[in-house]
Amino acid sequence: MISTPEVITTKEVITAAIPLVIPGRDMPKYMDPAIQEIIKTLTGQGIQIAGPMFSYHHRRPSDTFDFEIGFPVSKAIKEEGRVINSKLPAVNVVRSVYTGPYEGLAQAWPALQKWVRENGHGENGKFWEAYLTNPDEVKDPKDYKTELNWIVG
Repeated sequence: MISTPEVITTKEVITAAIPLVIPGRDMPKYMDPAIQEIIKTLTGQGIQIAGPMFSYHHRRPSDTFDFEIGFPVSKAIKEEGRVINSKLPAVNVVRSVYTGPYEGLAQAWPALQKWVRENGHGENGKFWEAYLTNPDEVKDPKDYKTELNWIVG
């Protein structure tokens, strides 16, 4: 399900993102429009996407998800509409890669959390996913790869 977790220190990454606070069940309704809005903004400004799409969660999900969806970019953007400048932080994370359909992430994250706790790492409730495969290019969901980053310290 997930690759062997490893503790690494990330580098700060400049991003273009849309912050969202939404009920988890409504995720499919909001994700694609946000992705398309970011891509349209970046294309309109001639800014290159510099890495995989991500969702950065500011806290553990409860009845709502409080997160940013976005893309790493080569330089800061001119903020437009809901699209803002943001960053993925330089922090210590436990990183693993989940392979499988997105629906399986609901089991992958608890598996990673279990490893974090069993190995004595402190946690602050913040984490992010980076979607390493593009569903337009990788047709079989069992082959999707999602990088899991659990902030520890």
